[in-house]
Amino acid sequence: MFNSFYPRIFFIITALSVLICAGSIHASPIVRIDGSSTVYPVTEAVAEDFQIAKRGKVRVTVGISGTGGGFRKFCRNEIDIVNASRPITHLERAACKEAGVEYIEMPIAFDALTVVVNPKNTWSKTITIEELKKFWEPTAQDTINNWNQVNPAWPDKRIKLFGPGADSGTFEYFTEAVVGTAKSSRGDFTASEDDNVLVQGVSSDMHALGFFGFAYYIENKSKVSAVAVDGGNGGVLPSAETVKDGSYQPLSRPVFIYVNAKSTNKPEIQEFVTFFMKNAPALVTEVKYFPLSAEIYNLNLNNMRNKKLGTVFGDESEVGVNLEEIMKHDAQL
Repeated sequence: MFNSFYPRIFFIITALSVLICAGSIHASPIVRIDGSSTVYPVTEAVAEDFQIAKRGKVRVTVGISGTGGGFRKFCRNEIDIVNASRPITHLERAACKEAGVEYIEMPIAFDALTVVVNPKNTWSKTITIEELKKFWEPTAQDTINNWNQVNPAWPDKRIKLFGPGADSGTFEYFTEAVVGTAKSSRGDFTASEDDNVLVQGVSSDMHALGFFGFAYYIENKSKVSAVAVDGGNGGVLPSAETVKDGSYQPLSRPVFIYVNAKSTNKPEIQEFVTFFMKNAPALVTEVKYFPLSAEIYNLNLNNMRNKKLGTVFGDESEVGVNLEEIMKHDAQL
């Protein structure tokens, strides 16, 4: 009897400890976020600071499944917030409507989609939109393989292309801005939802070319070089100045979060979104994106309080969009 008593007591104490821990985890409200890898650095920075401010009383999880993957989860009511590097599409709106998911659209920053090459590349310091199109359009597959096929001044060397996968909003924006149709692209490039994989690919191949969000370029500018993009008025490098003055076109674009309207009934969601908008200017700058005006962040909060649902974009392209004018106009309706 003595020998069996202590193992039983140990089992009971262990079981109680597990239950207590499980209960404490359950007691902490969770803010569930997923979606764009481009928007991830901003939301992750906000999540870290918010959890510190809340002293662990609220948990925030931030996943990376791409804008498209994030919207699929969002429209299945699996997450509270989706990070999106483009506006919600017609098909996603339909999926959310069918599932009864209503949402509040909140632009949170501008990003400069950045074209990058290996630092040893000395020949393509500037590249035109037309040249990018020749590399990336669907008809280029099995046809355009070498640099000099696009520009005779470039080397007769095989180009290796890297870009986000088909679930990425960055991929959709790039193909629309460069090729003319979203998701219209050659398929024989190295694709990944993880931007670090793209950085590694370009940095390890002298003849590589890729694209991703500005924050990942800045974080890895010792490994890859940005290319000046010529949209018709000469080559322009991405920067805070060229995004703000509108000269970095057509690869400057707004990025968003979409908040489940039902989730805003939860105090932790309201607190998180409020914290996000109040701290966005500093944290967006910290992760090397470009903040919007204070008026836009305040408008986002007003839209949450008033449950202003839907999107201001419809099926219109956001290439070259003046977000400030669109938001101000919508606020007056």
